[in-house]
Amino acid sequence: MFGGVGVYANGLFFALIADDVLYFKGDDALKVAFEAAGCQAFAPFGHDKPMAYWTVPAEALDDQESLLDWARQSLEVAARAAAGKKKR
Repeated sequence: MFGGVGVYANGLFFALIADDVLYFKGDDALKVAFEAAGCQAFAPFGHDKPMAYWTVPAEALDDQESLLDWARQSLEVAARAAAGKKKR
């Protein structure tokens, strides 16, 4: 599908690793924070339409608390997405 490894927590796909880069799931609200932090959207195989996964902010890779905060936010996005799919 995307040529990477999926990362799951509590049965939710909330992150991926591709080409040794960690990406966290985002939604419209979290996208703003990712963009403000200088993150890039994941576009597998050079596709014009990127997926809703974003590079982890560089400073978060050196700060465990920051990394956990971003991961928790992404897990919340995944949980909301899963809840929306179950309602249909």
